[in-house]
Amino acid sequence: MIFYLSCTGNTRYVAAHLAQALGESLVNVAEVWQQGPQEWQLSKDEVVGFCFPVHGWRPPLLIRRWMRELRLIPAEQSGHYSFAVCTAGDTTGETFDIFRADLREKGWNLDAMFSLRLPNTYVGLPFMDVDERERAQSKWNETTAVLPKIVCDIKERKSGTFDPLRGRWPRINSRLLGKWFVESLVTDEPFRADADLCSHCGHCAKVCPVQNIVMSEEGLPQWQHRDDCLTCFACYHGCPQKAVAFGSRTKGKGQYRANEFQKDL
Repeated sequence: MIFYLSCTGNTRYVAAHLAQALGESLVNVAEVWQQGPQEWQLSKDEVVGFCFPVHGWRPPLLIRRWMRELRLIPAEQSGHYSFAVCTAGDTTGETFDIFRADLREKGWNLDAMFSLRLPNTYVGLPFMDVDERERAQSKWNETTAVLPKIVCDIKERKSGTFDPLRGRWPRINSRLLGKWFVESLVTDEPFRADADLCSHCGHCAKVCPVQNIVMSEEGLPQWQHRDDCLTCFACYHGCPQKAVAFGSRTKGKGQYRANEFQKDL
């Protein structure tokens, strides 16, 4: 069983690849979160995986909230193996340390942790934009080359932290900057739709992983200003007319669509 959260499609590809290679089922955390607390009965020797993107050098808020309600029921005489895979545009910081601590509070330990570098999708700060196409393709090529090794490691039930993206200042990034990121930048308040550009297709609402967007009677998207917005920019990147903006911070910036690269893989 592989639990995953994906916003713009990068992590979904990785999770689906792992599930197919390992013969495991996929569970979308964003979907089960909407259904409330659930129990998961594990079979003997079952492999349990967690795949998610890095948000502000931390696990996404939705993952951390879901973890508080997660209940995994092991089989008798269990020989379970658990792993986590995170995807990052740059570095991971202490993402795995935080995730592992959250999981331990639920009485569960991780056997292995793997990080993968994939194209950057965060555009919420003035100096941050999507990768140039050549750079994005290079990251995809790097990831697809590494994935078979990760599959082999999981099949062999290797233990350890395989995180080449931790970075030079993991504690500063995750504890100091990450705290500021969560408290100041994870919000839907700046999101707007340009009425002159919007085609009323509703695609932004469809791709929002937490269903935080509804369409008005005029056919314009409205963000609900709840506390569960991930500021993942799925709505921004998914808009075919580039009508969605995050205040002035996305002006002149590019969009990213994972399926444009996955076709080349």
